[in-house]
Amino acid sequence: MELEQILDQRWSCRAFEAEPVAQETLDGIFALAQRTASWCNTQPWRVHLLSGDARDALSKALIESVLAGSGGTDYPMPDYVGVSDDRRKVAGFGLYAALEIAREDKLARGAQMLKNFEFFGAPHVAVITSDAPLGFYGGVDCGGFVANLVNAAHAAGLGTCAQGAIAMQAPVVREFLDLPEDRLVVCAVAIGRPDLNDRVNDFRTERAEAEQVVTYLS
Repeated sequence: MELEQILDQRWSCRAFEAEPVAQETLDGIFALAQRTASWCNTQPWRVHLLSGDARDALSKALIESVLAGSGGTDYPMPDYVGVSDDRRKVAGFGLYAALEIAREDKLARGAQMLKNFEFFGAPHVAVITSDAPLGFYGGVDCGGFVANLVNAAHAAGLGTCAQGAIAMQAPVVREFLDLPEDRLVVCAVAIGRPDLNDRVNDFRTERAEAEQVVTYLS
């Protein structure tokens, strides 16, 4: 599959088939993602790939924490303003509209939100952490790794969803994975084969045109 096709076709999968992905396929996509460029070649990302009972146990711990109103992050939460806030709202409202969930239906919205912490049914979830001493730029490098991971997975016929929501429960993740103090929870990535019979996977977000974000100087 050509790179242009991958970038045009990949989407955030929010419903997966339960069957695990072959180990050889998982090894292949992580080997490709490992070629990601990073500041001074620091390669700050570390990955915990959870499957089976480990995946289920983390999901249970996350949901219990969310329902208890607990949480916390290792990185500061984003402040959505201006066009960022506009795009966030369009994406959120569009998803609920695709699922025919009314804005006033708080119960259905809450149930859909909790699916984040079930990893949308994916058989595998990759938790991405970064070196704390590298600060902001370690997080930037991890973002590059995540982008390459999801694109490599798409090329292999898999679905993925990068999940910032998991980072909002960093204390739970840290305890579950027994992370040392010098690791920061960046995000998670749900991985599996997409359930194409679920209408949520018909939903797509749009991208701004390149001329809206690129300024040429000469």
